[in-house]
Amino acid sequence: MLIVQKYGGTSVGDVDRIHHVAERVKAAAATGDQLVVVVSAMAGETDRLTGLAEAMSHNPSAREMDLLLSSGERVTIALLAMALTGAGVPAQAFTGRQVGIETSAVHTRARIERISGARLKKALSEGVVPVVAGFQGVNAHSDVTTLGRGGSDLTAVAVAAAIGADRCDIYTDVDGIYTADPRIVTSARKLERVAFEELRELASLGAKVLQTRSVLFAMRHGVPLQVLNSFNDRPGTLVTEEDVAMEQEAVSGVTYDRNQAKVTVADLPDHPGVASRLFETLSKADVLVDMIIQNVSREGATDISFTVPRGDLERVKAAVSAMELEGEPLQIEVDAEIAKISVVGVGMRSHSGVATRMFSTLAEREINIKMISTSEIKISCVIDDIYTELAIRSLHDAFALGATDGDTP
Repeated sequence: MLIVQKYGGTSVGDVDRIHHVAERVKAAAATGDQLVVVVSAMAGETDRLTGLAEAMSHNPSAREMDLLLSSGERVTIALLAMALTGAGVPAQAFTGRQVGIETSAVHTRARIERISGARLKKALSEGVVPVVAGFQGVNAHSDVTTLGRGGSDLTAVAVAAAIGADRCDIYTDVDGIYTADPRIVTSARKLERVAFEELRELASLGAKVLQTRSVLFAMRHGVPLQVLNSFNDRPGTLVTEEDVAMEQEAVSGVTYDRNQAKVTVADLPDHPGVASRLFETLSKADVLVDMIIQNVSREGATDISFTVPRGDLERVKAAVSAMELEGEPLQIEVDAEIAKISVVGVGMRSHSGVATRMFSTLAEREINIKMISTSEIKISCVIDDIYTELAIRSLHDAFALGATDGDTP
């Protein structure tokens, strides 16, 4: 089989862990599988480099930031290739540029446009294990770009698609994908299989196992995924196309996102085009808007509330403050002490009553719901942040997601 293995920052966090990864790769290669390895920067390295940049400038150039941050993965690939070679496994390190990862021109959040794959295939044909730097590529001007937080996941999936890999294994510091965060819910159960759509929703709603864009890429290109723990040999979670068995349970998992803020723009003129102008302004400011609700505040006026990542708040304030409608500045209210709680499951398509159970469970705990959004396979509620852990535990119990005596936690 041709397999892409991706190791995150904690898996390659120091020299001993890099040697451990090398031994794991060596054991997999000994079975006859062909391997391409994608790695992140060592744990904490990206934050260290960001700190250096901030010490140099309060507003560092995005172009120079990409060049700086990409160096973290270059260190890891070189060290791992050395460790593999020393362990008797021929290996070569490759940067994003060297394997032909071409991206859009946007710095710090570039999108992969194409990968040639030719150099990787050549190395594989020569019996070499390619070790690829995640998180990075180059744009049409040959400038180094980065793919955003968690971008190494996207690199691994994109490489797997480009070379026609049989599977992409994502190694982390957890055993797989759980019904809830095990740090909050001690009875959380590891899922043997999840559908691409479920994982996409879980990732976008706050689950930290995989980057959302990587799940979408895998789903679009039909790349089977497996989430495993690099520190043990327990079975992980397989991510596949949806099947009938997956619909037997209405809800597969409960997740949360505390990196949220609620913004309300009050007393807007209640006529066509107002919402369009507001969200066009936010789009131009590169603000990522999530949930949106609108309600009439008084005759002829309306309020629009929406959620954004907390890191986007300053851009939101600046963009909205610069707007005027009918010659008047806009009024803005911000609530940064919120969290988004979500239940996810492909079984929602064939089970009724999920929303009723979710809302009644929160009501029984006297947790007020500020906003609601739904899709075919998820329901999300915005609540006060202080109730996050209570809500997660309560919903996990309400949908009977906990491990039984025969389950491995």
